[in-house]
Parts: sequence; structure tokens; C-alpha cells
Amino acid sequence: MTAPSLQSQFKTLSIIIPVYNEKATIQRVISSVVAAPLPLARELIIVDDFSRDGTREILQALAAQAGATMKVVLHDRNRGKGAAIRTGLEHVSGEIVVVQDADLEYDPADFPKLLEPILAGRADAVYGNRFHGGPHRVLYFWNYNANRVLTFIANLLANLNLSDMEVGYKLFRTDLIRKIKLTSNRFGFEPEVTIKAAKLRCRIYEVPIAYHGRTYEEGKKITWKDGIAALYFLLKYKFFG
Repeated sequence: MTAPSLQSQFKTLSIIIPVYNEKATIQRVISSVVAAPLPLARELIIVDDFSRDGTREILQALAAQAGATMKVVLHDRNRGKGAAIRTGLEHVSGEIVVVQDADLEYDPADFPKLLEPILAGRADAVYGNRFHGGPHRVLYFWNYNANRVLTFIANLLANLNLSDMEVGYKLFRTDLIRKIKLTSNRFGFEPEVTIKAAKLRCRIYEVPIAYHGRTYEEGKKITWKDGIAALYFLLKYKFFG
């Protein structure tokens, strides 16, 4: 009798999309997620973090058309990306979960590459790597170097050798991320989940991904204040979390 493949343990990829004021991009993001080639079924969980630009009205209309294939959850106040991800996790039914930003900086066509280490049984979590010499938009010197510094500190504290701690594409086995008590509300999700996943000694892989970063004029939301906050969260969750 042939043993069942490891991949047969995984039936569905749950895709959490935190959204805040992304009227210009949200329909294209959802279309890209739906069109992405996947070896698994897909579950879309979209959390609108109290958008005020018409985004949530678009989402409600799309959800009515999509039926059970897409869940839309509405926050009654703006709480931040980390809070939106926690809300999304409450609705996940798939065995693997990934966070998809709603700003078109990341390409869902990379989902198969992110999935492969988990489907092969080698990883519990997979991080994208934007800075591997492959295709990526050339943007801000200070943002890039702030990311390098934060990644170095995360590696120092967690005894890892990540290349891109702040990357938006992070994919996890659902059973693992549910063991992590997440508390940060804004962009502190990235350092928090990294430090806490390392504490659990989970197997983390990196894979190269495409990156189409946008400018602040195009709607980029993360600022230097979030970089300072990320440093605080790294220290907090390493020593007190």
C-alpha cells in the first residue's frame, strides 16, 4: 500500500488580506489572488480596517457576488495591520495561511514558491525575500537600510540568518501560528511573529519573490516611526514577550 503524500495533509491555503483605504488597488489584488496558480484550494479572508475611501463598499459588493469563496470582515474602528491579521486568523479554516497586502507590492503568482517548502515537509514557516538580485522596484535608500538594520537585530536576538525580516509575504502552517499569542496592532506584527516563531524553534525557510514597491505618493503607509516601533517590539518580545 502506498503511503499518503505529505501534501495530502494540506487541502486549503487561507489568504488573509488586511485592507485600509485601498480603493484604487483592492479589486486588482483580489483578481490576482484568485488567478494565482495553486496546488491547493484557496480561502480569501479580507479584513477592512475601517477604510473611509469607499474600499469597504467595494468589498461588500464583491463579497455578495463571490458567496462562500470570500469572507469580508469589517472593523468598526481603525486598529492597524496586526489587529487585522489577528481578526483574519479567527476566520481561517485552511491548514496553511499567508498574509497578502492589498497594495500590489507583492505578486500572488509567487504563492507556489512560498508553499513548496511546507508542502515538501521541510518548513513550518516561509518568508519571502525581496532583496535577492531578482526583479524588484528600486526605491528608497533609507527604507532599505532601515530594513537591513532591523533584520540584523532580529537575527542577533533570535539566532537566525534571515535576509528580509520586514517582508510582507510570510506563510505559516496554521497550527503553528495559532500557538503564537499575537498582540501588536500596527506593523509590529513582523518583528513579533519573527521573534515568537524563533522561540518556538519552528523551521523557517526563505524563497525569492518579486517586489513592486510603491512610493508614498502612491499610498505607501509605513514610515520611520514604524521603524523605531519595530526595534522596540524586537526587544520587547525577545525579553518580555
